[in-house]
Amino acid sequence: MNKRILSLALPNIVTNVTVPLLGMVDTAIMGHLSGAHLAAIAIGTQIFNLIYWNFGFLRMGTSGLTAQAYGANDMDESVRTFIRAIGIALLVALALIVLQWPLAKLSELIFEGSEGVLQMALAYFFVRIWAAPATLGLYAVKGWFIGMQNSKLPMWIAIFLNVVNILCSLLFVLVLHWDIRGVALGTVIAQYSGLAAGLFFLHRKYGHLFTDYRRRNRVLDALRWAEMRRFFKVNGDIFLRTVCLAAVFTYITIASGKISDEVLAVNTLLLQFFTLFSYIMDGFAYAGESLVGRYIGARDSHSLRLSVRLILLWGVILTVAFTAIYAVGGNAILSLFTDKQEIAAAAQPYMFWTLIIPVCGFAAFLFDGIFIGATASRAMRNCMFAATAAFFAIYLGLPGQSNNLLWTAFIVFLVMRGALQALMLKKSVYNRIG
Repeated sequence: MNKRILSLALPNIVTNVTVPLLGMVDTAIMGHLSGAHLAAIAIGTQIFNLIYWNFGFLRMGTSGLTAQAYGANDMDESVRTFIRAIGIALLVALALIVLQWPLAKLSELIFEGSEGVLQMALAYFFVRIWAAPATLGLYAVKGWFIGMQNSKLPMWIAIFLNVVNILCSLLFVLVLHWDIRGVALGTVIAQYSGLAAGLFFLHRKYGHLFTDYRRRNRVLDALRWAEMRRFFKVNGDIFLRTVCLAAVFTYITIASGKISDEVLAVNTLLLQFFTLFSYIMDGFAYAGESLVGRYIGARDSHSLRLSVRLILLWGVILTVAFTAIYAVGGNAILSLFTDKQEIAAAAQPYMFWTLIIPVCGFAAFLFDGIFIGATASRAMRNCMFAATAAFFAIYLGLPGQSNNLLWTAFIVFLVMRGALQALMLKKSVYNRIG
């Protein structure tokens, strides 16, 4: 079982590491221009996090439903799941492009920062929004590959996409001097390149499944309401769960900006430590999605329980490793993100939070993957509701509203997610197959 977990987790880790590495490169490029550029890229990125995280169900719900179809050896249902996901992705993307001006105005009302910082953030937004069809389409493609127990194809797509993105960003900003718009344009080009690669691999590896499906079914049958009901039920819960997640991270950016532009820049850097850890941990969470869904579909209780135990064990091992790395090399990592001594100095009083994040956060990441594989979306949603309420109650309910209080609320948010899902594991996951 460990071999199977690692065969799924390691490619997913490579896939996921390329995502924060890309964000870190963008942050580093902007951080070497000025503190205002760093704050602007933080707000611009957070705008898209707020938008795209709400549609994360296109990946998560797709992977869980596809994995269960795979475990039950129902390839027609796996194809139907992909058709539903990609169809919804394109419709949502079209709506985002049409509504880009209202979204920009809403972003101006939500996010705090100086006028110059906000204007740079919006310049980033109006370029990057055109990547919406590719970004959301890739969610569906990646989720489907993970559900089909194939984590290598998303890895190669991510590597290709992020190499393109990094090269374009370096060219557009450092050579052509297109400033923050260059970073955004690099993202647009890379997203469409990644989607093209994903559809190419889909055709090469799984084209026969779609050909067989078309021989037996009409493609539009997958979009009938009776067929879509379960898809929307699962993904509706994931959507609400992700709204809460986006609200917390968006509010961290908002609250940081209200304290000062300096704190906003500092927290942008410190959250890179969280991002790096979370994406590596999510490699094992994605393995959980694949295996839990597969064993529930196959009605294999023994393998289901064993996979969950071993995934959690790997989480503990990674937590110890990351805590040690951050304790020894935290300042060296920080120096990669910015050469502005005043920002690095301002971050020092808060560096201890980077040691607490792995210990308090690992269970939340892993249980998310386990619950997604089980399509236990309602339980996951309810745990997120409780954790989000605790976050806002602590930060808004206690006096001071300092940066340390903001990080305290965030740590409680992570702990509650993991603890509540652990309590609901038997009822929501194991009892799916008795």
